[in-house]
Amino acid sequence: MILKDKIKVIITDLDGTLLNSDHKISAYTKAIFQELHQQNYLLIVATGRHHLDAQSIVSGLDCPVYLVTSNGARIHSPDNELLYSIDMESDIVKSIFDLDIDSEITSVLFKENNWQTNHNNDKLNSFSEESKYIPEIVDFNTLEDFKSIKLFFTHHNHQKLVDLKDQILSNYADTFNHAFSLPFCLEFMDKSVDKSIAIGKILELENFIFEETISFGDGFNDEKMLKSTGKALIMGNAPQSLMDTLPHLETILSNDQDGVATYLSEQFL
Repeated sequence: MILKDKIKVIITDLDGTLLNSDHKISAYTKAIFQELHQQNYLLIVATGRHHLDAQSIVSGLDCPVYLVTSNGARIHSPDNELLYSIDMESDIVKSIFDLDIDSEITSVLFKENNWQTNHNNDKLNSFSEESKYIPEIVDFNTLEDFKSIKLFFTHHNHQKLVDLKDQILSNYADTFNHAFSLPFCLEFMDKSVDKSIAIGKILELENFIFEETISFGDGFNDEKMLKSTGKALIMGNAPQSLMDTLPHLETILSNDQDGVATYLSEQFL
């Protein structure tokens, strides 16, 4: 069967995938997605970003999009109705901070209306320059409410984050899902949270199946999504380790080359 005839649902990550290195959607990508909408494809954006952050970006497409955020902890309909949500309980998150995390690591709690962090991190701030989702500097040693959507750590030294991941999983392997969305970004979510699970909920709602979907991603938080969909593509800018993990998948142009829009234009338009 021709790919165009099989696929009914288009799914894409944001950072490193739909967005360029300036964290923007290009005019070309916007035009392609509007045309795909006109041709009745169901569009899903699945990202690690918080929904307030992602909504301000996806609105720039000017077409209806289902939004999966915080790696699957939230699902919003194309008209921004909250369809699904799950949080991590305060006590279990606090116990992670009791593990004596290296103070050089930037730690972030994704809360409902803001994000709490121990450091002002310029690199992290650059991802959300126009977002309504704003940071709050806090002292985690005195913080009382640790309930959060997602737990996020960043450091320029990947090995520091690997060591932290191993430290946390030695105690909580059955409690959390984790992923490296980028080599310098380590994320923990509730065990039931993954992009692929949230996407499955949308497909059930819209009466589609995974075999009718195509997905695009560049990070390890996309891995299960890429494995689940009928067709999956890896961005040319993705880490080699992800390509090695999924060697059977085709690699396309990078995010700065409008890889997603170019592929969709060539195969579907």
